[in-house]
Amino acid sequence: MRLTTRTVHYQHQGVGFEGYLATALGSSTPKPSIMIVHTWVGRDEFACHKADQWAQWGYTAFAVDLYGGGKVGQTTEENAALMNGLLSDRNLLKERLWAALDTFKAQPETDVDRVAAMGFCFGGLSVLDLARSGADLRGVISFHGLFNAPQGLPTPPIQAKILILHGFDDPMATPEDAVSLGHELTRRGADWQMHLYSNTMHAFTNPKANDPGFGTVYNPITDDRSHQCLLDFLTEVLK
Repeated sequence: MRLTTRTVHYQHQGVGFEGYLATALGSSTPKPSIMIVHTWVGRDEFACHKADQWAQWGYTAFAVDLYGGGKVGQTTEENAALMNGLLSDRNLLKERLWAALDTFKAQPETDVDRVAAMGFCFGGLSVLDLARSGADLRGVISFHGLFNAPQGLPTPPIQAKILILHGFDDPMATPEDAVSLGHELTRRGADWQMHLYSNTMHAFTNPKANDPGFGTVYNPITDDRSHQCLLDFLTEVLK
């Protein structure tokens, strides 16, 4: 399938952001739509590649920019600084996520009644925060995300169904953290499911991840299994 892609510029609190939208070339009908939230690196090649993949499979896909200006970290230290600037202000993170979601829904290729959001690592935390904030989404999917809930923010009803795909050996969000998240989502009445994969660390979907000491290792078996779970979930929530 041939694709059309473009940069979508939008603003929030005087900061300019650069999202990446992909969809089938020549299609005038809105399609089921997926918002993709990047890792701590920023809206990089990995995020845009995911958008292209989902566009090839018949969706409208939008890789968001949470850092502004399409900024991408070049080192571990830069990545951490970019991410921590938002982790330290979860209300600002929420507002940027809502700005991206509103921008995505305003695109003519987006089916506003059939939108899901998926995120990877920091993006996994981000889409969980979208669900926690009551965003009007059919579903959210967290791949090897972080689980700690924001403090001091409103807790409206969670509208989105939630799918969590996670490595049992992930040092950045442990099995105990996963249990705590399950209790949180249950208390809030969410429709959620969680799949924990054996022999799997953080960043298991990223073929470039190969740092066992840091806890980030690609796992092709888990990548395939989690993708199948994702397909089943999207069939349910975007039908």
